[in-house]
Amino acid sequence: MHATSEDTLAFLRAVPPFDRLPPPELEALAQRCERSVHEAGSTIYSAGAPIAHLYVLECGEVEIRDADGGLVSELGAGDCFGERGLLRDGVAATTARTRTPAVLLQVPADAFARLMARHPAVAGHFARSGARLTRSTGLATVRARDLMLRVPVTCPPDLPADDVARLMRTHDISCVVVVDPARQPVGIVTGGDLARRVLADRRDPATPAHEVMTPDPRALPPSALGSDILRTMLEARIGHLPVVEDGRLVGVITQTDLTRYQALLAAGLVAQVNACRDSAAMAAVTARVPALLMQLVEAGTPHTTVTRLVTDVADAATRRLIALAEAALGPAPVPYVWLACGSQGRQEQTGITDQDNCLFVDDSAGEADMAYFERFARSVCDGLHEAGYVHCPGGMMAMNPRWCRPVRTWRRYFSDWIATPNPEAQMLASVMFDLRPIAGTAALFEGVQAETLAIAAARPMFVAHMIANALRHAPPLGILRGLSTIRSGAHRKRVDMKHGGVVPVVDLARLYALQARIPAVNTRARLEAAGAAGTISASGARDLVEAYDLIATLRLEHQARLVRAGRPPDNYLAPADLSDFERGHLRDAFVVVRGMQSAIGHGRNAFT
Repeated sequence: MHATSEDTLAFLRAVPPFDRLPPPELEALAQRCERSVHEAGSTIYSAGAPIAHLYVLECGEVEIRDADGGLVSELGAGDCFGERGLLRDGVAATTARTRTPAVLLQVPADAFARLMARHPAVAGHFARSGARLTRSTGLATVRARDLMLRVPVTCPPDLPADDVARLMRTHDISCVVVVDPARQPVGIVTGGDLARRVLADRRDPATPAHEVMTPDPRALPPSALGSDILRTMLEARIGHLPVVEDGRLVGVITQTDLTRYQALLAAGLVAQVNACRDSAAMAAVTARVPALLMQLVEAGTPHTTVTRLVTDVADAATRRLIALAEAALGPAPVPYVWLACGSQGRQEQTGITDQDNCLFVDDSAGEADMAYFERFARSVCDGLHEAGYVHCPGGMMAMNPRWCRPVRTWRRYFSDWIATPNPEAQMLASVMFDLRPIAGTAALFEGVQAETLAIAAARPMFVAHMIANALRHAPPLGILRGLSTIRSGAHRKRVDMKHGGVVPVVDLARLYALQARIPAVNTRARLEAAGAAGTISASGARDLVEAYDLIATLRLEHQARLVRAGRPPDNYLAPADLSDFERGHLRDAFVVVRGMQSAIGHGRNAFT
């Protein structure tokens, strides 16, 4: 059926990369699209079959699997798929099925080819299907013309400030460029300008734009390199940059545009991982993860996005190795679910990591079935090790028979740890509360997770032991609240930003999640949910989130500096490498964390 052109236009206007098309092109595209409705479990196309459309998911969920049946990706509203087959030979490289009822927009192959040929931003977006983008050096090679919003929202100098604000709301943007009749930029108004120069000063909302704008904004030509853009933004401490050609405004680039481009680099690594035929080939791809981290950090990407994108590569590597193991050993005899724990489970991986994982097997498994899963788990874990995700020193891996068990055994594990919370049980429970399904039948875990949260939250003795375990990691604060550094050894005069910075917050967030029975495993998500649930005060949650953001960001910036210098990343930051301003704020962040530890250690916010 044909989509309503107006509805389709409104939808595509908010979907990358179509949001970068000039209005006439976008309108023409909307008229060519068709809408199709699919029930859950429907096959949209199969690997090896002809493909005639690019698909845009309007609503619902779709899973993409490779020719071997391995899960490649899980898609939601706004995601596109099918481009790999269209860009190769018109034959689908994967199989696409709906996981829930779904509505798709279908872009005809000829319309897609025309967009790829005429619009570099579209071509750059879909280049993740090949290797061209991932072989580049990131912002050092991309041009402003490929990053910019080509139809920026503008206003005349005399437009009232409240009308400027309405423009931002209508177009869901963060800046409006003020132009003269010749379309030459004379200023720029951002959301921050409106807050500082109108709201904060209680000025009349009818104040004209030229009185609240930043005049004569810095600008670059379309040929400027991404590295030029980033350097200009950092030097001028701005997040919006007009692109000017022959004196006239032709586009705008924001910090979000740089982040989006860097995310494409991560998507390119995931695509290459999905194409690997063995762990040796995968190692060559995952070796570029530190460089990806460096590029993301240097582009000013939020730490939560950096660690999520880095974790996406590890997830892809795990799923691909699972598919290869099943291809070599045969299909699994009974249902199972492979789970990540630790930083991968929380989607918080950085430039250095080992692997932490386990395997839940359906209770119908017999002795022969478990022998299969032992071989299966070893194949995946050894493959991850070769790909750079080294074996866990503590043996927390599915290849360890202790962590490859039927669901009933896992239930007994959790029950025993909660009933008898000795030191080992405290440690294991902490790890297991961070589990996240990666591949297989997630339902095998979901019931166990809900059951365990409920039982654990109702056991004050277990909670008390968890609190004691959480307080073992103290922020590195010395006398008079100065920073306390390591006194001897290879990391002398440095601060351990993992065990002294990030881990204490991770432990606190886990406790808050347990108290409120919050299923989320990501640390920041747990903190925000705990604040919303009233587990901690709104101000306490806000302070702890801000402290965590600063600690995690400085940790990543330290790792990025090491990668830039050609050294392996680590967690040991020298306070001398920070400015006085940064040291002061880091110290304040540690004080916040210590204060929250003290509160929970003295029974405030504790369980009843």
